[in-house]
Amino acid sequence: MNIISAISRRLVIIIPYVWLLVFFLVPFGIVFKISLSEPVMSMPPYAPTFDMADGISGFIDGLKQLSFSNYLWLTEDALYINAYISSITIAFISTVLTLLIGFPLAYGMARAPTSLRPTLLMLVILPFWTSFLIRVYAWIGILKPEGLLNQFLMYLGLIDTPLIILNTNTAVYIGIVYSYLPFMVLPIYAALEKMDYTLIEAAQDLGCPPITAFWKITFPLAIPGIVAGCMLVFIPAVGEFVIPDLLGGSRTLMIGKTLWSEFFNNRDWPVSSAVAVLLLLILVIPIMLFQQAQAKAQESGR
Repeated sequence: MNIISAISRRLVIIIPYVWLLVFFLVPFGIVFKISLSEPVMSMPPYAPTFDMADGISGFIDGLKQLSFSNYLWLTEDALYINAYISSITIAFISTVLTLLIGFPLAYGMARAPTSLRPTLLMLVILPFWTSFLIRVYAWIGILKPEGLLNQFLMYLGLIDTPLIILNTNTAVYIGIVYSYLPFMVLPIYAALEKMDYTLIEAAQDLGCPPITAFWKITFPLAIPGIVAGCMLVFIPAVGEFVIPDLLGGSRTLMIGKTLWSEFFNNRDWPVSSAVAVLLLLILVIPIMLFQQAQAKAQESGR
C-alpha cells in the first residue's frame, strides 16, 4: 500500500508538469524556433536556422549562425513598440474599469441572502452561454451611430446628434469590460463569500465607522480575489484581437491585431513569432516576480 500511495502522490505531481510540457513548453519552443528563422517564399514561409534533419553537425552549425535579427527589428520599428505600449495601456485601463464595476457586484452577491446567491451567480455566468463573437457583434448594433444607444439617448432628449463611439478606444473599453467582467466578479465573490462578517460587526461595536471597517477588514481580505481577477482580465486583454478589430476599427493599435497582420497578411512568420514570444515574456516575467514577492511577504509574515 505504501508503494501504491507513493506512486499515486508522484503521479499527482507529474501530471501537471506533463501538461505544461506538452501544451506550453513544446509549442513555445516551436514558436521560438520560428522566431529565429528567416522568411522565404515557400510553404511554410520560413527557413529554419537549425534543424535536426541535417544531423548533429547541421544543428551545431545552425547554432553558430544563430541570429536575433527579428527581435532587433521589433525594437527598431516604432509600429511594434507603439502596439505593445497601446496594448498594455488599454488592458490596464480596462482592468481598472472592470475592477471598479466588478467589486461592487461581487460584494453585493456575497452580502445577498444565501437563497439568492445561486441565482445571482447564474446571471453572472449566463453570458458565457452565448458565443463570444455574437456578443461582440451585438455591441456593434448598440454602439453604431444609428444604434440602440444613440436612439435611446436622442429619444430622451439628452443628445441632438448621434455620439461617435464605435471604432474608438471607448468602444474597445466597453467590449473588454463587458466580455471579461465575469472573470473579475467570480474570484472576488469567492474571496468575499468566505469572509467572516462578524469581524465587521465587532469593528462597528468598537466604534469603527463602516467605511473604515470596509478598508481595514473587507478590502484586505478580498485582495487575493482582486489579484486573481485582475490577472484573469489583464493577461488576455493585452493580446485581445477580436474586440479591437470589430469595435475599435483600423485606428485602434493593439499587438493582437499587429500579430494577426504579420502572420496572415504579410505572411512573415518569423517576425510574428518574435512578436508572440516578446508578448509572452512581457506577461510572464512580471507575474513570476509578483508571485516571488508574495511568497517572500508570506514567509516574513510568519
